[in-house]
Amino acid sequence: MIKSMTGYGKGQVGGSDAHYSVEIKTVNHRYADITVKVPRTLMFLERDLKKWTAERLTRGKIDVFVNRESTEQAVVTPVANDALATEYVHLFRAMSERYHLSGDIPLSLLVAQKDVVTLQETNLDEELVRDTLQQTLEKAIDAVETMRLKEGAALQEDIQERLSDMESLLQVIEERAPLVVDEWRQKLQQRLERLQSDVEPDPQRVAQEVAIFADRCDISEEVVRFKSHLVQFRQLFESEDAVGRQMDFLIQELNRETNTMGSKSNDAELTRQVVAIKAELEKIREQVQNIE
Repeated sequence: MIKSMTGYGKGQVGGSDAHYSVEIKTVNHRYADITVKVPRTLMFLERDLKKWTAERLTRGKIDVFVNRESTEQAVVTPVANDALATEYVHLFRAMSERYHLSGDIPLSLLVAQKDVVTLQETNLDEELVRDTLQQTLEKAIDAVETMRLKEGAALQEDIQERLSDMESLLQVIEERAPLVVDEWRQKLQQRLERLQSDVEPDPQRVAQEVAIFADRCDISEEVVRFKSHLVQFRQLFESEDAVGRQMDFLIQELNRETNTMGSKSNDAELTRQVVAIKAELEKIREQVQNIE
């Protein structure tokens, strides 16, 4: 079953010290681009969160949002961010000099600045936090995967229908292609009869021209390769791996064969069928862009 790269999931786990929640949003992207946003107290887990996410979500623009709310049982203490406070003091003094202001910097103004004073838990058990947060992340990823599979099933159904439509169009091309040479031969004979009513055309030269035309518009090899690519494409639906890039490559190959058939067609009906196939390929290509 293929997976879409579009998904959303949320996981929640309650512990004795805090309640954890993780939200994940994913959209299509050429590679795996993972962004993790965590509270300051959980910055030490940012790398682990990226690693755990990458192990299960291999492709897409992936945003992970982590929240932690301490319970009433948690022991917290106010902590001053000395480095930040110093920067604010320097800023306020520089502003006083610039604008010719007088007076001291009140403590109330300093502590009112964001993050100068923060609340931190004492005796934070980092291993417990790590295990709990990993469980929360796994729940969120499970929800994302469920949605991705559901979206992938819808994509697969649509693509399968379009592949069948292309096979029908290709069958028309196969049936029509041999008739093109016969019709061209008849037109050539009629043209020669009109131009040279008193001269007998050389049968050998006519046969040679027909052979050259037949070789120039022969699309049998392209048809065989097109069918082979379709078989490979359908086999990817059964893969357990991420197949989006392989599908994208096969679409390029199918387009290549279709373009060659179009350039060789020399027939209005064949050209119409080729244009119809290219339209279906473009729609499939758009769908494939969202497959993991």
